[in-house]
Amino acid sequence: MFAQLRRLPLLGGFVLLVAGTAWAQTATLQGDVKDQNGQPLKGAVIVLDRTDMKGHYTVKSDKKGHWLYTGLPGAATFNISCTVDGKVMDKVSGVKSSYGDNPPVDFDLQKVAKQQAATAQANAGGQLTQEQEHGMSKEQKEQYEAQMKQRAEQMKKNKALNDAYNAGKDAMTKAQADTDKAAKVTDYQAAVDNFKKAGDLDPKQEAVWAGLGDAYYALGQAQTGDERTKSFDAAIEAYQKVLAINPNEAAIYNQMGNIYGAEKKMPEATEALNKAAQLDPAMASKAYFNMGANLVNGGQPDKAADFFKKAADADPNYAEAWYQYGSLLMMKGAVNPKTGQQAYPPDTGPALKKYLELQPNGKHAQEATSMLQAMGETVQTKITNPDAKKKKQ
Repeated sequence: MFAQLRRLPLLGGFVLLVAGTAWAQTATLQGDVKDQNGQPLKGAVIVLDRTDMKGHYTVKSDKKGHWLYTGLPGAATFNISCTVDGKVMDKVSGVKSSYGDNPPVDFDLQKVAKQQAATAQANAGGQLTQEQEHGMSKEQKEQYEAQMKQRAEQMKKNKALNDAYNAGKDAMTKAQADTDKAAKVTDYQAAVDNFKKAGDLDPKQEAVWAGLGDAYYALGQAQTGDERTKSFDAAIEAYQKVLAINPNEAAIYNQMGNIYGAEKKMPEATEALNKAAQLDPAMASKAYFNMGANLVNGGQPDKAADFFKKAADADPNYAEAWYQYGSLLMMKGAVNPKTGQQAYPPDTGPALKKYLELQPNGKHAQEATSMLQAMGETVQTKITNPDAKKKKQ
C-alpha cells in the first residue's frame, strides 16, 4: 500500500507534462503577396477563416509582401483570402494546418488578373484555353461547361424575345399608319400575337405586357360589338400583369381608366384614374381630364365638370381643361325667376377667359369668345387671324 501511494505524485506530474506539451504544439501559415505588376505588395489583408469550427484571424503583408500568422491551431482547415482596399482579390479554400512546416500560401495578383481576362475571353467565345482547362478539376470543368450551355440557351432565348417584342412594336407602327380599317385590324392583331409570344418567352418583362395591353386597346378601338369588348378586357388583363410586376406604374392606371371609361364602367375608371393621379402628380391633370372626357361620353356632364376643374387645378396652364370646364358650366345656365335674366355658375366666365388667356388663337377661341359675349361679358379678343386655329391644328 505504501508503494502505491508514493507512485501517485509521479503519475500526476506525468499527466501535467503531457498536457503542457500538447498546448505548446501550434501551427504557422505564411506566404507572399505580389501585386498586378508582379511586385511585392505591402498592406494586403490576409483573412483566415476556420471552416471545421469557429475561428477568424487577420494579418497584413509587410513591405516585402510577406505575411505570417503563428499560434494557429494545428490540424485545422481554413479558407484564406487576400483583400486589397476592401476588395477580395483572390482566395484559397481548404488549407490544412499541421504542426511543423506548412506549404506557403501565396497570392499572385498578376496571375489572377491574367486568369480573369482569359476567363472573360472564354466566356465571350464559349471556349476554354488549354491553360484554363489544365487548372480546372473535372468537377470545375463540368460546372463551367454547364454554365456556358445555360448562357448560350439564355442568349438564344433573349434573341427570340427581342425579335418577338420588336416585331410587335413594328406591327403597332404599321397599324397606326394604315388608312384601311381591315388592314389596321390585321396589323394590330399581328402586334398582339407577337407580344403574346414574347410574354410566353419571358413573363417577367413589364414592357412586354404593357405592349400587349396597348395592342389590345388599339385593336378594340378598331373593332365593334363583342370583339371590341373582348379586346378591351384582354388589354385590362395585360395591364394587370404589368402592375403585378410594378404596382406603381401610373401610366398603366391611366390607360386602364381610359378603357374602363370607354366601356362605361365609371366606378372602375374613377378608381384607376385617381390611382394614376396619386402615384404621379405630374400625370394628375391628364388623368382627371380623361375622367372628365369619359363622363361626358357616358352622359354625366355634371360629374365631368368636377373632373375638368380638378385637371385645371392640377395644371393651371392646361387650356383645354379650362375650356371644357367653362363650356360645361355654360350648359347649366338658367333664367333667374326674380330678374328674368339668364344666369350662369360663377366660374363660367373666369374659366373661359382663362382659356383665351392661355390660347388666344386656340381651336376653341371663337367658341369661348361667343359664349362670353352671350353672357354679356366684355371680351378683349386677341384672335389676330381667323384661320389661326386651323393652323394650330
